[in-house]
Amino acid sequence: MEKILIVDDEEGMRLAMSEALKRAGYTTETCVDGISALSRLESEKYLMVITDMKMPKVTGMDLLKEIKKISPDTKVILVTAYGTVDCAVEAMKEGASDFLLKPFSFESLIQIVKGGFASSGKPSALFKSPTPQMNKNAGHEVKEIVTKDKIFLRILNMAVEIAKSDSTILVYGESGTGKELIAQLIHENSNRKSKPFVAVNCAAIPDNLLESELFGHEKGSFTGAAFRKHGKFELAQGGTILLDEIGEMTMTLQAKLLRVLQEFEIDRVGGKEPVPIDVRVISTTNVDIKQAVSEKKFREDLYYRLNVIPIRVPPLRDRKGDVEVLTEHFIKKMSVKNNKNIKGITKEAMDILLNRKWYGNVRELQNMMERAVLLSGQDKIRKEDFILEEIVEKRLSDNSEVNLSAETIDEMEKKLIERTLNDKGGNRTHAAKSLGISIRTLRNKLNEYKDRAVSCSAI
Repeated sequence: MEKILIVDDEEGMRLAMSEALKRAGYTTETCVDGISALSRLESEKYLMVITDMKMPKVTGMDLLKEIKKISPDTKVILVTAYGTVDCAVEAMKEGASDFLLKPFSFESLIQIVKGGFASSGKPSALFKSPTPQMNKNAGHEVKEIVTKDKIFLRILNMAVEIAKSDSTILVYGESGTGKELIAQLIHENSNRKSKPFVAVNCAAIPDNLLESELFGHEKGSFTGAAFRKHGKFELAQGGTILLDEIGEMTMTLQAKLLRVLQEFEIDRVGGKEPVPIDVRVISTTNVDIKQAVSEKKFREDLYYRLNVIPIRVPPLRDRKGDVEVLTEHFIKKMSVKNNKNIKGITKEAMDILLNRKWYGNVRELQNMMERAVLLSGQDKIRKEDFILEEIVEKRLSDNSEVNLSAETIDEMEKKLIERTLNDKGGNRTHAAKSLGISIRTLRNKLNEYKDRAVSCSAI
């Protein structure tokens, strides 16, 4: 019979978990803190330890690290509140089997314990959810999240769990990691899924228009206001509003947003009375909001209102196992989109992808595979189909004179080809060899630049 050690400084929680597991047929023992748990582990063998994250003296993280030294095969499940989710995810890297999010049902506890004993420590399945479809009530396309990364799978499963609440959520991470997809996933698993999902890019709308875009305006409230306009909050009534790149919002508008979150009502520009709203708010950012608060660029009170449940989306370089599965996904997707018959990718080409830095994350991989599919004349993607991007990245890492902040990858690629052709006296064969690409790829690129020039001159 599997023996489980439960460690929690709260007596009620400790005894309740013990009783629930005993009813499910498990043998349990309990400890009041990490110190007594470590003492017990030195003399007894446990197949699983369930420990609270926040405890005095020895935290759950400390206990996990020590358990892995004493008994590497012992499975550890961490119990955590919303505010310490990031710590729990970090603990997964230290060898934790899973984490249980407070508040939880005893059914969830039993399910996770069963899964812990049955799991080999590898992700159980590829997470592909939700399937692309059109939400007719909301009027938006729900896209796939594709991953097999163990840490990211836990984050996604956590997102599905917290979707059932109405708490505000802050999703943060680098550009291109899929923060909006996480927001959509939460909406589609919430009680609001039949209502609208409305996304607003706070960075893309001029400051003087953003207030009207969010809250609406009355007819005649300013020059050009020829009619009443309903803002995004009203359009999202009953559903979810996504405030994308919230860190770009001005301090003045932040104060108005704070009032909305406190009073559950909005004021249209030029309006005479507030309008009640029922909307779940999810925000995303790729900037460090805590630093922005310390620099007086973001309101601290608003930060805490938005950050009730924080979710960090890991960059692609931290989940390299996803490069292969995402590459396969994008090849299939782009082949259908461009009416091509690409069946896969060569090992040499995949090695290039696996060794890439991925500063632009999943979005960069998607764009790169779309270009490769368009360029490829074979049934598989070869390294020649995107070798130019690799050369550009290498030149940049070698402190090339090319200015990354001023130019796109396409512009740098064009300059690199032109420079190489000049160096080779215009000889395309020699230039292609020097670049490490086929003459066909070089010819396609030159034709692409020619067509682009013609198109621009016609504007």
